[in-house]
Amino acid sequence: MAQTIRTTKIPATVVTGFLGAGKTSLIRHMIENAGGKRLAFIINEFGDLGVDRELITGCGIEGCEEGDVVELTNGCICCTVADDFLPTIAALLDRPNPPEHIVIETSGLALPKPLIKAFGWPEVRTRATVDGVVAVVDVAAVAAGLFATDPAAIEAQRAADPSLDHESPLEELFEEQLGSADVVVLNKTDLVDAATLARVKAEMAPHLRPAVRIVTAVGGALDPAVLLGLGLAAEDDLDSRPSHHDDGHEHDHDDFASIVVDLGEIADPAALEARIKQVATRHDILRVKGFVAVPDKPMRLIVQGVGDRVQRYFDRPWEAGEVRTSRLVVIGQTGFDAEAVAAELRA
Repeated sequence: MAQTIRTTKIPATVVTGFLGAGKTSLIRHMIENAGGKRLAFIINEFGDLGVDRELITGCGIEGCEEGDVVELTNGCICCTVADDFLPTIAALLDRPNPPEHIVIETSGLALPKPLIKAFGWPEVRTRATVDGVVAVVDVAAVAAGLFATDPAAIEAQRAADPSLDHESPLEELFEEQLGSADVVVLNKTDLVDAATLARVKAEMAPHLRPAVRIVTAVGGALDPAVLLGLGLAAEDDLDSRPSHHDDGHEHDHDDFASIVVDLGEIADPAALEARIKQVATRHDILRVKGFVAVPDKPMRLIVQGVGDRVQRYFDRPWEAGEVRTSRLVVIGQTGFDAEAVAAELRA
């Protein structure tokens, strides 16, 4: 039988957002409410331990097959478009029964614009299109000033010496993600009050393009119809998506570093949570995530930390023959004391 020739492009949604904003939770909810639509996912992580893919495939969500979730680990999709992303999406498009929609979760440290540009490459342009770009924002983290220094202090320093660039890498990344977005999801709104939410919206406003839709969510729970089927062909609208790197300035991941800490079984998860909070505060750690084995517990414990906020929950039983162990990815700005962090987590 001859292979069916597609006359329409397969839509792809780019999900961006900073470390711990809730991108994976959003995608899990999307899978659980797909309504029979064939979705495929490309998951990009910064760090050697593939946590996000496991969070999606490891819980037995109906309709999510093993081959539908492709992982790109220990790198940044925006820096490895030719080597990693293009072959991956080509493989999905070449399937005899290709997905109806592709969702790409970028690393929290990735710039979205180079990925959008990749859809203009000849091997992709005629077969797929960027349906829209979704930026997920942790409103509690933004309210706590995780991404930006004191604006008044910055302006005072710039006035004294206009040649200085005082934007931190974190602030720059946040602005890049907002500047490329078609939809902004203000996530974790249960952690802030109405006045704080309004303040966060006001802080973001200068970095958003006209007509960007803003929606709120708790735990990434949104109707997929809000995020999919936008039909925006973002690859044809690059000029309206500003970037600090449009002038050729290189996107440098030397600003960030990650380590994997092996812990063995953890008898007291509450004590581990307390240590994670202390480490995050003492060493200015951005993100901690991973899996924990608890003695006499048949379920695997998930640990997710953003700054000094830590969440833990059991997600699935340990599988037969699976090694029961605890491993955490720790991400921080380059220069954090990796040996001290590992020692304090193991204490």
